[in-house]
Amino acid sequence: MIDLDPYLSLKNIIDKNAIPLPSLLCDMDALEKNLQWLLRSSKKNIRIATKSVRSVEILRYIQSRSDRIQGLMCYSLAEALWLRELGFKDLLVAYPSVDRNLLDQLALDPSEITLMVDLPEHLALIGNCPVQIAFDLNMSTQHLGLYFGVKRSSMSQLSQVQAMLEHLKKYPKLKLTTVMGYEAQVAGVADLNKPLLQLLKKLSIPKFIYFRQAAVNLINSYGHELKCINGGGSGSLKVSESDESLTEMTAGSLFYAPTLFDQYQDLHLAPALYYALPIVRRPEADIYTCYSGGFVASGAMGADKYPQIFLPNGASFMTHEGAGEVQTPIRYRGPIKLDLNDPIFLRHAKAGEVCERFNNIYAFKDNQVKVYPTYRGQGVNFA
Repeated sequence: MIDLDPYLSLKNIIDKNAIPLPSLLCDMDALEKNLQWLLRSSKKNIRIATKSVRSVEILRYIQSRSDRIQGLMCYSLAEALWLRELGFKDLLVAYPSVDRNLLDQLALDPSEITLMVDLPEHLALIGNCPVQIAFDLNMSTQHLGLYFGVKRSSMSQLSQVQAMLEHLKKYPKLKLTTVMGYEAQVAGVADLNKPLLQLLKKLSIPKFIYFRQAAVNLINSYGHELKCINGGGSGSLKVSESDESLTEMTAGSLFYAPTLFDQYQDLHLAPALYYALPIVRRPEADIYTCYSGGFVASGAMGADKYPQIFLPNGASFMTHEGAGEVQTPIRYRGPIKLDLNDPIFLRHAKAGEVCERFNNIYAFKDNQVKVYPTYRGQGVNFA
């Protein structure tokens, strides 16, 4: 990047390469920095969470950077079937599928795909065919009557794991090859300057590590040959690294480093993905109205799910309007002269979600730009 103010450097890339606005941009140097930080911070194998990337070309780029970056964690069976057609292998579907048509498609060719289950009904839907399955453990914990975690899997006790193992005996062709335990209360909860959350995390970690290890031992005692024990997420890297029972950890959001990941005390990442909106109005001397921009993240609603202005420095939202469906006014009184059609850069609260709003990612490195389609740009949607 040339030696200018960061805003002017990005604007120069847009102008030089005639990038249309609005647009989604990826700083490949920042993405590479995040990727290398991950590889230095963990010695385990890495599985990419596709929902946090949502671009085939960037998935391929990340996989190409290390032999330790292997399979994919998909969020949809339909997505996994599509990615398999494109040549991807070792696809773990993180959420159970109850779509009969998709399950029938998988039964015709079950190669490279592993399905998540946590209920007897999931087993019955898949049927007695040679499909690989994974048990999804509920890693939430209790502290003084407080439920700390997410309402995910039904398997939160060893007795429930054992009951599933007994049900599995009815389907001898199903192959239990994987166990996943996602500690969402650590990986998905920002804790910077939040001592209570830090304490709850500290109390939770030994409990769920013990449960995961005990569940694996129980499954092994039934004679199943596990090839993969998966855990973690971008926000629980240290925990995953310390758990000797894990054969791999999952990472996704840290590659793009969205705003939610600014608030983790153990993460040291560089913002890599942001979107640019064009200025289309100037209702007052220091107010610039941009087209579109109100891309709010999913989850429990709060200010942390709102987009943030990235550049120019010193720009701010209007208190009573914010980022809107068709327009986003900002206030800016800084030294850079802004004109109509100049970009304002924003960051999304989450990683891959914003890819559903754009057909392409303009990936830049050294002022050179490559255009990578998003899932949406390839005409697919796995909502």
